[in-house]
Amino acid sequence: MRVRKPFGRAGFGKRFVAAFAAVATIAGVGVVAGTGTAAAFGTGTGFSQWSVNGCGMPDVKVRSWSRPGNYKTVVLLDGLRATTDISGWEHETNVQNMVDRGVNVVMPVGGTASFYSDWDAPNNFNGQPYAYRWNCVISRSLIAGMDARGLRGPSGKYAIAGLSMGGNAALVIGANNKQNFSHTFSMSGYLNLSAPGMKSAIRVALLDADGGPWNADSMWGAPWSTRWYDNDPFVQINKMHGLKVRVASGNGGLGGYNAGQGPVEIVQGVPLEWLSLAQTRAFEVQALVNGVAITTDYPPSGTHMWGYWQDMMWRALNQGWFR
Repeated sequence: MRVRKPFGRAGFGKRFVAAFAAVATIAGVGVVAGTGTAAAFGTGTGFSQWSVNGCGMPDVKVRSWSRPGNYKTVVLLDGLRATTDISGWEHETNVQNMVDRGVNVVMPVGGTASFYSDWDAPNNFNGQPYAYRWNCVISRSLIAGMDARGLRGPSGKYAIAGLSMGGNAALVIGANNKQNFSHTFSMSGYLNLSAPGMKSAIRVALLDADGGPWNADSMWGAPWSTRWYDNDPFVQINKMHGLKVRVASGNGGLGGYNAGQGPVEIVQGVPLEWLSLAQTRAFEVQALVNGVAITTDYPPSGTHMWGYWQDMMWRALNQGWFR
């Protein structure tokens, strides 16, 4: 998608097809990324529920698992269809059990279609009375709440990780808040939002998301606004020097977690992960060119679904990445 073709009928046609493919595939993010349907795994060790100031939004619910003596705390960001009851991470995975392996787990709840950013204006497509202020919540209110609960740990800084929509947000938030975050991790994220077709793709995905339609102009302004670049990990790469950066993506190949899925779910999840893989590989090259050290996780199979993201988190833990 990033190769620029010469002008002329053939070059334009290939660019148009690439852009159309991006729109058609990423629009499905709302269907499979962040949807919580399974029963929660239960509260587990050191469970607590609390709330933080919403920076002009309603207060934000936070669910956390912590244990004295743990060496790290990770903030987990949800996908496009994040729900308001509990995080998709709790709905669909067992990663809160990392608390028994030395890592506290913190899940802010909500953020549907927000990209976990501060929006320019309230969404005028659904009459939401306030502008999203998720960057403020995570970088200020949530940090203060975790600090008050003694969750920084011996390193003095936090980790942040997210999937799909939350993957690009985790990298951008980490890059802009290195005083509080030392580790940042994207799973199946879209890490080159400036690539041809991606702005249109995001626009279509927001129109489709739950509670919407959502207006991309309310989020980061018109397509030529610099705010799109401010929220693009590919463009913000040089702010990531000194962070422990990790990226992961499946390859669209079917694996054990696809057992029992219907054709529609597979058709949605496969191209989404192809697109994520292409963008994550592009980001990996961008990091290499700019001298930003990263670690990667490219499993031999995996579509855009929770089981594979759960495994990515446990591999990061078992490989010592949170240290």
